[in-house]
Amino acid sequence: MKKILTLVMVSALGGLLTLGGYKLFIEKNNDQLVVEQSSELPVFVPTNSAVNAVHTNSSIAPNFVAAAEKSLDAVVHVKNTSIVNAPTTMRDLFYGRNSQRAQVGTGSGVIISPTGYIVTNNHVIESANEIGITLNNNKTYTAELIGTDEATDIALLKIETEEDLPFMAFGDSANAKIGEWVLAVGNPFNLNSTVTAGIISAKARDLSGKNVQSFIQTDAAVNPGNSGGALVNTNGDLIGINTAITSQTGSYIGYSFAVPSNIARKIVNDIMEYGNVQNGILGVVGGALNSDFAKELGTDITEGFYVSDVQEETGAAKAGIQSGDIIKKIDEVEINKFSDLTGYLKTKSPDDIVSVTLLRDGDARILPVTLLKNSIFEVPIIGVVKNISKKELKQFNLDYGVKIYELNKKYAPYLKEYGLEKGSVLTKINGRELYSIDNAQNIMKQHSFKEPLRIELLNKKGEKESIMIR
Repeated sequence: MKKILTLVMVSALGGLLTLGGYKLFIEKNNDQLVVEQSSELPVFVPTNSAVNAVHTNSSIAPNFVAAAEKSLDAVVHVKNTSIVNAPTTMRDLFYGRNSQRAQVGTGSGVIISPTGYIVTNNHVIESANEIGITLNNNKTYTAELIGTDEATDIALLKIETEEDLPFMAFGDSANAKIGEWVLAVGNPFNLNSTVTAGIISAKARDLSGKNVQSFIQTDAAVNPGNSGGALVNTNGDLIGINTAITSQTGSYIGYSFAVPSNIARKIVNDIMEYGNVQNGILGVVGGALNSDFAKELGTDITEGFYVSDVQEETGAAKAGIQSGDIIKKIDEVEINKFSDLTGYLKTKSPDDIVSVTLLRDGDARILPVTLLKNSIFEVPIIGVVKNISKKELKQFNLDYGVKIYELNKKYAPYLKEYGLEKGSVLTKINGRELYSIDNAQNIMKQHSFKEPLRIELLNKKGEKESIMIR
């Protein structure tokens, strides 16, 4: 019995020793093996880590909060109320009257001074009988139209307030880069100020096909009502005035366009100081180079502006620019297409001096050019008129007038019957004397084409003529 009990105790003791040895040596080694295997697995960043989440988001997109806060209160709602003819009813026909009704259009605007100056698009307030402004705090005002420029689609308004208003100063659109983040701030669909984000897709875009526009293109969502609103960078700088979209439906599909702030600032300053826009003219005629044009000219240069002609008595002619020159830069702005050239010149004024870098017979030259005031203007129906020298006026025994430089091709046969031809001198339009093309431009801005156009001229025979054109 004692032998059996001893055997059982020895067996139990052996089992305990075996289990203890396993726990002490074998299982501990297995734990170490598991740790070594896990260290070879990929390292994942936890999605719930607050520190890592902030770092990851800032590396993907900038923070727009500060830019939005600087912009929202400076962007206003613009309401255009105009009176239009309503559809004629049987009652109207019976009483021989024309029914009229109010038509309302809406858009956006940007306050650019604490005293209430507001910039918007010309098409937003065009034909308005009354212009209403609603601030972001819902206060409403009636605005005065200070001036417009149809070519750039910019208009300047003014409201009177007792307190200073939040405003945005113009930034430098020349520093805007393709791929840079921007915000579009406006009042689409009659909402209060709304912010959308995107990037600059391109610069110096021309939608007209006439090389007269130079838009900043973005993919920030812009819809009806955004016109006249602000395009701002991540610093909150005003770098453009939202103007147009490309769409077959009338709604945003991915491309929107803004007038660069440098152009808008120039237009606003001119309207404030002169009442109209003072354009600085270079005086060259030509076109942008491309592969086909370069092949036709026999050159391997495919970027730049090819000068086909230089206008007489312009800054370009006086500086020595010649036909056949290729303009590569103006100041520090590279000229790769026509809209690069026109866009930069729209930021300049008469008497400004620009440095023109050009190629002539393969050699680079830099010529200083003094921009001159525009000396031609196209009068609808009649044609292009230009300023006339005092010497020529004396020859015609006149104190004022502008010369017809080119007749409107469509109406030329009709006009010639009444003595109008190239070289004739226009002396009055609608009874107002013409001392320069500025007078002609201002008169035509005020002319309603529902009324006949009355002109007085001196023909090439020296005979005075009075003509009424309907």
